[in-house]
Amino acid sequence: MLTIDHVTLCQNNKTLLSDIHLNIETGKLYGLIGHNGSGKSSLIKLLAGEYHASQGNVLFQHEPIHKIPSKRLAQHIAYLPQNLPDAQTFTVEELVMLGRYPWQRWLQKPSEEDKQVVQTAMSQAQILTKSTQTVSTLSGGERARAWLAMCLAQQTDYLLLDEPLAALDIVYQVEILKLVKQLVQERNLGVVIILHDINLAAQFCDEFIALKQGKLCYQGNVTETMNQTVLYNIFGINLHLLSHPVDGHKVAVV
Repeated sequence: MLTIDHVTLCQNNKTLLSDIHLNIETGKLYGLIGHNGSGKSSLIKLLAGEYHASQGNVLFQHEPIHKIPSKRLAQHIAYLPQNLPDAQTFTVEELVMLGRYPWQRWLQKPSEEDKQVVQTAMSQAQILTKSTQTVSTLSGGERARAWLAMCLAQQTDYLLLDEPLAALDIVYQVEILKLVKQLVQERNLGVVIILHDINLAAQFCDEFIALKQGKLCYQGNVTETMNQTVLYNIFGINLHLLSHPVDGHKVAVV
């Protein structure tokens, strides 16, 4: 269990998050939603151990994560930031191998187990055929799958994704969400993903976590969230709900 226990986060005399309390379970895909500036990235960074709470604690298996050595924490929590480091000259296989660092000794060469895990991660992320290509030659969707494969190679319990779809067109967005949903089910991952398209999120997520002005304003399953009153309380705009013509799930329109 990954728990945010009544956490407040302050930076530069500004409160970014206020008294947040929630539990993140494995085997679920959580859509983190809300206005720009509502604190979504700050919450992801708290869960990843990038930020330290001003009050309260972030706990993994009841242990404060700031007390867990970074390498051991990385065996349980993988984090893909919005602004990715430069990896243009790496091959896909080299990039994915970086995900094995929490399991390796200092300056250890990749073991046969590491190589097998990397092959499996690339296969799961559907990027194995591009393993010898450099990242610079990949399309946007292929690049997203390569970074996702790197996170899978960490073999963690939790995966935190900060707007991984932001630079992708709708085809690649759907591909990545289908893949993430599949991995949640097959590997029992707990995934928190920041999304802006409420309708796309509603198709794939199990639960929504909504922030507003740094506070948790709503948490619930998709059916409960796709409600006109709930959506108004989150976004401050009247959205009309229609039934999808194919499967009947609710779709929000202005």
